[in-house]
Amino acid sequence: MSARTIKVHLDTDIGGDIDDLCALAMLLAWPGVDLTGVTTVADEGGRRAGYARYALRLAGRPGVPVAAGAGVAQGYFRWVPEYPPEGEYWPEPVPPWPNPSDEAVELLADSIRAGALIVGIGPCTNLALLDRKYPGLLQDANVYLMGGFISAARGSPSSMRPAEGLRTAAGPAEGSRSSDAPAPLELPVLSTELDYNLQMDAASARRIIERCRPTLIPISVSVQTALRASYLPGLRRAGPLGELLARQAAAFAVHERYTERYARTRSGLPAGIINFQHDPLACAVDRTAAAPGGNRGRLAGRARGRSGRGDPGGDSRRRPALRRAVVQSAISLRGGRDDL
Repeated sequence: MSARTIKVHLDTDIGGDIDDLCALAMLLAWPGVDLTGVTTVADEGGRRAGYARYALRLAGRPGVPVAAGAGVAQGYFRWVPEYPPEGEYWPEPVPPWPNPSDEAVELLADSIRAGALIVGIGPCTNLALLDRKYPGLLQDANVYLMGGFISAARGSPSSMRPAEGLRTAAGPAEGSRSSDAPAPLELPVLSTELDYNLQMDAASARRIIERCRPTLIPISVSVQTALRASYLPGLRRAGPLGELLARQAAAFAVHERYTERYARTRSGLPAGIINFQHDPLACAVDRTAAAPGGNRGRLAGRARGRSGRGDPGGDSRRRPALRRAVVQSAISLRGGRDDL
C-alpha cells in the first residue's frame, strides 16, 4: 500500500442495500485515504445523510462533511426507494440531517477542486446537477461509478468481455470452456433491469457517461464479490462500526436469503453468501488510481484486495481489523485472497 494520501469523495445512497455502509467503512479504515466528503442521493428529508453521519460518528470521524443531495420529491427517479426496517438495522433511532440539495453540489465541487477522486455508488443525479451548475468541472476529475451492464459481443476487445467463465444474460464468455479447463463460475444471470444505479435516473447517468468519461465498475464484475457469514465474527471484533455492519448483515441475510435464492443453484457463489459487495469493489478500484488522469473512461475488470500496513489516526487496534474484514468481502471470487 502506498504511503501517499489519496483524497476520495463518496456519493452514496446509503440506507438501502448494506454494501453502501460497507464501502464507507472500508474507506474510513483504509490507510492513506482522506475522505473529503460524503453526499447522499435519492434522499428523503436527510434520512440517508443522517445514516452517513451516524456511521462516521461510530468510526470516530464526525468531522467528515456530509450533505444530503437530490431528493426523491424532486422527481428525478424512476422508483421510490424502499428502506429496510430501521429498528432491525440500526441500534437506535437515527436523526435525519436535512439541508438544501445544492449544498451537496457545493461539497462535491469543493472535493473536486481539492483533487479528490469521486466515487459514485448510487444514482448519478448529484453528479449531473454538479455538471449543470459547473460545466466542465467533472471533465477534469477522476470519476468512478458503480454501475453499467456489459454484455460482450463476439469480436469485442478482450477488455470488454466478462471474466473467464462469467455468465451474463448473453451466456458464458466466449472461449470459457475447454476439455482441460475447470468448469466456469456459474453466477446469477444478469440484465439491465438489475443495474439499479444507472437505471434509477437514466437521464443523469447518460449525461455523466457522455460528458465526463467516468470509469465504470459494471455489475457483471461486481457480482463476483461476496460478503459471507463467516466474515461476521471478524466484523464484530472490529469496533463500533464493525458491530453495526455485522448487525445489518445478519438482518439482511434473514430478509434477502441470498443463500436460498442464489448459492444453492449457482456453483460460482459460496455457501453463506449474504450479499454482493458492489460498492466496496468500486472503492477498491479507485484506490488503484493514485494520479489524476489515470484509468479514466474505462471499464474496470478485476480488483484484488491487498493488505496494507500502518494506520494514520483513529484506533490503530481496530481500524486494520475493520478494513481487512470489509476488503475480504470485496475481493474477486476467482483468484482472490482469503488470507487478508
